[in-house]
Amino acid sequence: MSGASQVSGSFVAADYVVFALMLVVSAAVGVYYAWTDRKQRSSGDFLMGGRRLTALPVSLSLTASFMSAITVLSHPAEVYRYGAIVVFHCVSYLMTVLVTSEVFLPVFYELSITSTYEYLELRFNRAARLLGTLLFVVQTILYTGIVIYTPALALNQVTGLDLWGAVVSTGVVCTFYCTVGGLKAVVWTDVFQLGVMLAGFLAVIIRSVMLQGGVTSILSDSQHGGRLNLWDFDTNPLRRHTFWTVTVGGTFIWISIYGINQAQVQRYISCKSITHARLSLFINLLGLWSILLCSVFAGLCLYSVYKHCDPWNTGLISAPDQLMPFLVMDILGDYPGLPGLFVAAAYSGSLSTVSSSINALAAVTVEDLIKPYRNISEKHLSWISKGLSFLYGVLCIGMAGLASVMGGILQATISIFGIIGGPLLGLFTLGIVCPCANSKGALSGLVSGLVVSLWLGIGAQIYPPPPDMSRPLSLTTEGCNFTTTTGFNWTSTALPAQPSSTAPAHTESKSLLADWYSLSYLYFSPIGTIVVISVGLIVSVLTGGCKTKVESRLTLAKEDTTLYHFFKFLKDRIMRRRGKLDLKKDGEKKFGNTNPGFCDVELDLTKSSVPS
Repeated sequence: MSGASQVSGSFVAADYVVFALMLVVSAAVGVYYAWTDRKQRSSGDFLMGGRRLTALPVSLSLTASFMSAITVLSHPAEVYRYGAIVVFHCVSYLMTVLVTSEVFLPVFYELSITSTYEYLELRFNRAARLLGTLLFVVQTILYTGIVIYTPALALNQVTGLDLWGAVVSTGVVCTFYCTVGGLKAVVWTDVFQLGVMLAGFLAVIIRSVMLQGGVTSILSDSQHGGRLNLWDFDTNPLRRHTFWTVTVGGTFIWISIYGINQAQVQRYISCKSITHARLSLFINLLGLWSILLCSVFAGLCLYSVYKHCDPWNTGLISAPDQLMPFLVMDILGDYPGLPGLFVAAAYSGSLSTVSSSINALAAVTVEDLIKPYRNISEKHLSWISKGLSFLYGVLCIGMAGLASVMGGILQATISIFGIIGGPLLGLFTLGIVCPCANSKGALSGLVSGLVVSLWLGIGAQIYPPPPDMSRPLSLTTEGCNFTTTTGFNWTSTALPAQPSSTAPAHTESKSLLADWYSLSYLYFSPIGTIVVISVGLIVSVLTGGCKTKVESRLTLAKEDTTLYHFFKFLKDRIMRRRGKLDLKKDGEKKFGNTNPGFCDVELDLTKSSVPS
């Protein structure tokens, strides 16, 4: 493999020390919480941190859990190849936090449930709960495998860090602190790992800015190279990234993660009050924004450094995911310890995601697959939770092996979330927002949503979108002279042009289907959600769902939302102010009201009732 041999440096002792330190601190947090909470006997303490956590650590943990190594490695590469339009995810993050804190959080928090899927049984029936749980387990294990394997592969090929050594060591450390420390350990290690991720990004950004002569020169390079393609308001849903696909599609994907995904809900439900839970979501928004901006700017730095000689096309690296590690070894290789910091940052991303997943999987299994069917004491449940954490950790390392056989990462992971997360989001929304939905509607909606999502997802793998829809920035060959190193140009390697050779007879019949399949991958989630809600509502209405009475605590009441209280507050203020101004008017109107006790109508009534 030409990758590792031509890199300007490789890992030295100092880098290994920094990387090992990150693993040791993470494990130590687990040991600390195992020791301080050794008297805890209940599975609730283990899985929910005893519902005594405060807003700050929870918010940082929420940020860290889904900002995985995929964010650290793939986002900058995404910006390098397609431009900075992904920065509009900051809009979808804002929408997500608002919807989550207004719609999902009040219902889940008031019910004080451990597993979000418990809600499905309370609202619909046990079948809905089991189906939801199984989908979550499948989705999470698949995702976790990719999250462990991806960074290991990219970093192995560039830095020479041993591939399976890294996979197994991160998997083992992660499983260890989840098993011994429970949710508290997961939350506090996340806080530490978020710090490491930001430090890794900053090291790369600061060094690039110094090399390129300031932020302005990086921005002007990006501008010339067409990387600042922000004003793309094309509404065509087939385009891979536009303002609309990123904000609308992104919002649905992130709501399916923040609003209903066990790993996230479990955290904010473990806050000590609903105000802390809401606050944690809003502080987490700042974390999400800062990481997004760092990763987008890192992508612009990448472009600025390699604008004349792209390492991907010259064959120095074999996949776009290796761009970031390549840059790190290139510009930080002379500073022992800094490449180690970046690798630690990428792995922190992995650890935080995997640990949340393991903890969430254990919680769901205990609550949905064991408790309803077996009568077990709390002490035993606590041990079972620990055993399950261990088991899922091992399973996830196994999945990483499977991921090594699978390809294409960023899209693959988001597709998994879209294909399964979309329909699940639809199911929960149906329950919380539509009081007339019943179990028949819910199940038929979920199944049809899944079928449509899977059909779309699999079709998109078979017929990848054409280059004019995904638009890798091939327009910039004048600004960046790739051809100096080899005769290749950007497009020839990025997008092999085989599809054009298909026979014209087929293209006619396929064009409609192919268009449907080449829908932007960000739209898989909204389509799944909308199908579930619409089918669910139609079936519910047809099967008499409007007659069923639903417990009020299972649906969203307007009193639960901050918005309602805000408007009420405004209305009261306005009324009070009016009251002060209209004293005269009020006085006239109120003056001389009749006293109901002496009302003539009342007297009439008594008259008429005398004879009887």
